[in-house]
Amino acid sequence: MSRTSIELNPLSMSRTSIELKAVSPIQPTLEKVHSATRDTHYRHEKQTPPMSTKSPNKARSQVADAEFNLSKFRMTLVIINVASVTFLRSVVEGLVIIQLPTIAADISLDRGLLLWPVSIYPLTCGCTLLVLGSITDTVGSRPMYLIGCGLQCVFTLATGLSRNGVQLLLFRAFSGIAISFSLPSAVSIVTASLPTGPWRNTAVAAMGGGQPVGFSIGLVVGGVLAGTVGWRWGYYIFAILNAIIFILAVYGQPKSRGDGPITWQRIVYDIDWVGAIIPSIALAMLSYVLVSVTSSTSNIRTLVNIALLTVGILLLPLFVYWMSYQERHHHPVLIPNSLWSNTIFTSICLAVFLTWGNFNAFEAIMTFFFQDVQHHSPLQTSIRFLPEPIAGVLTNLAMALLVHRVRADWLVGVSTALSAVSPLLMAVSQRTWSYWAGPFTALTLNAMGADALFTVSNLVITDVFPESKQALAGSVFQTVNLPTPFK
Repeated sequence: MSRTSIELNPLSMSRTSIELKAVSPIQPTLEKVHSATRDTHYRHEKQTPPMSTKSPNKARSQVADAEFNLSKFRMTLVIINVASVTFLRSVVEGLVIIQLPTIAADISLDRGLLLWPVSIYPLTCGCTLLVLGSITDTVGSRPMYLIGCGLQCVFTLATGLSRNGVQLLLFRAFSGIAISFSLPSAVSIVTASLPTGPWRNTAVAAMGGGQPVGFSIGLVVGGVLAGTVGWRWGYYIFAILNAIIFILAVYGQPKSRGDGPITWQRIVYDIDWVGAIIPSIALAMLSYVLVSVTSSTSNIRTLVNIALLTVGILLLPLFVYWMSYQERHHHPVLIPNSLWSNTIFTSICLAVFLTWGNFNAFEAIMTFFFQDVQHHSPLQTSIRFLPEPIAGVLTNLAMALLVHRVRADWLVGVSTALSAVSPLLMAVSQRTWSYWAGPFTALTLNAMGADALFTVSNLVITDVFPESKQALAGSVFQTVNLPTPFK
């Protein structure tokens, strides 16, 4: 096969060129994906004439460079804003997990609802990501980002003001919906505002680093505050930080290409509403059942859970049929079924789902290991999580430099291997082992594996979707790495 010049290809990430036939671990090539996407998946959209059949990534990069000539200061603001979305979301997750026993005792939370402050957030977020991602591609990324950022600030503050279990669960649920406004729009802002290359790679790496780093900082800060001034102060502090990010976004966030006049006709006809709602309802039903069963395995026998589980499973083939119907009739389609035949897209989604499932489960298990097995206080537990944010920052700095120089399949292989070693190390460790012999290494590898995979997979998934569907691409990516009850 001939040599094709590109600037950034997720199959190889080489700086200047790529020998496509040498990339045997991942097939088919992205050129085939782009061709299929343009010709069949989104025929209902108005497409610009193809600029290059050999080098779609380079052509798209040239368009971005021509249309967006932002100063370095403005591009830095964009990176700070999008990284803050994942960072602040993960911080609050860390706060909730480390402070859950303290919160439950303070507001007299019923023991049967003990897991719900943690579970309800990803549940509502996962159920609304695809819908809000589709809306973002239609109405524009900037207004959706600002709405989400503002709502997240309000509901983070409200969580800290909660006086009973009902209020806590309600505000956590609304926080999950609020972040669904921001996550897809953040991905769309990156692809629309930053040209392909180091700046975009840095933004994606920063978003990836925001998750493990933010989660670990949330654990540390939450443990310190729970043992000193009180658990509520964590939410007050990060609500203020969220407000600062909102102000920066108002004045520094550029208007993207997708932002245009918002009309009811666009909202009604340009969005695959049925396709977005079916998986959202299925995810909600299945997640509810899994959370209920986690509280007590006998709950699986209740009529409500049996009904929800049955309907949720039946909705999955209905979603597949609907995607096929929309694609055949050239109507707006959420995720074309033919995309799943692309081994790049399918394998990356599966790798992200399993790796981030491992990451989130490992964090929760290590919290119980330090507190219930080794009998450490929340403050001592928080200190033991410090290697994770440090490893996360260093990994993302390295990924920003390596992602356009090293083959993507090598990076994915190394990151998944690191994630696999982490739980295996703790599985064979003994309670009497020193912190440095087991937990330190396991926590470090856990953060490195998840962060490295985040950057590569985000670039690959957004590259599979056309430019007009980047928020939807972000929704798909965030859905597969979200800490849902399936993980």
